[in-house]
Amino acid sequence: MSITSDEITTQPALWRQAVSLASAAADVLPAAGERACVVGCGTSLFIAQAYASLREGAGLGETDVYAASELPEGRDYDVLVAITRSGTTSEVTRALQRTAAKRTVAITAVLDSPVGAAAGETIDLAVADETSVVQTRFATTALALLRAQVDPDAVLAAADDAERALSLALPVDAGAVEQWSFLGLGWTVGLAHEAALKLREAAQAWAESYNAFEYRHGPISIAAPGRVVWALSALDVPIAEQIRATGATLVVPGLDPMASLVLAQRAMLAIAEARGLNPDTPRNLTRSVVLSQEELEVLT
Repeated sequence: MSITSDEITTQPALWRQAVSLASAAADVLPAAGERACVVGCGTSLFIAQAYASLREGAGLGETDVYAASELPEGRDYDVLVAITRSGTTSEVTRALQRTAAKRTVAITAVLDSPVGAAAGETIDLAVADETSVVQTRFATTALALLRAQVDPDAVLAAADDAERALSLALPVDAGAVEQWSFLGLGWTVGLAHEAALKLREAAQAWAESYNAFEYRHGPISIAAPGRVVWALSALDVPIAEQIRATGATLVVPGLDPMASLVLAQRAMLAIAEARGLNPDTPRNLTRSVVLSQEELEVLT
């Protein structure tokens, strides 16, 4: 049993805990009507994308999202929210130090860190920290906390679905799939990107991700028998029919999108096991990306 597998199973309980933590964080996170920006790198960027879409969709205020390395200079925000598990990601630290936002907030598992020092305020998610290099529970717990600002009941329902996702049979024989495409709509596009990233980094799988409507603008050409298209949101009937016509297997789990991501994490483990890979320590990856001074100067 891998460390990653153990960490995946803790997610439902952590999401419920995040709903409780959300009340304490309410005065720190962007208030209704404030102009906000959210930054992150890798998995944290995809969580930022999901939150930004959720917040704007709920009418709580304009919410931009950027990879931390791409934050525009001088952009005026009421609040900048940075998401980083390790607190040591160089691009996130730099964004906090250079932003023109009136105040800054970091969501991290390590408060005693460069990001913790650079942020005006912090939200402690040490309870969701991980030993594995691959992020699973920290990212989803951060999203649960942020989503609870919009709809806490939805997060509790998602946790119930996640319990089911941990025990359901996988929808396909993951080790036999040649290629995966994950689709999302609105806030679930970020989750689709995250699902594909998990399969790429921990299982070395050919996995891609798209907005569901963009998928037909080219990417559907790779759909074929032996390949899977996994929708994290319900699909319009014409899209579903066109995907099935390719011979690809269409997976629509019928779970809350966050719980569908948990199911995809389990698929990641199944592929890694079939390939004899250790999902805890994927090749070429470290827990955090810390840039050299020369690399930081390229960003300046």
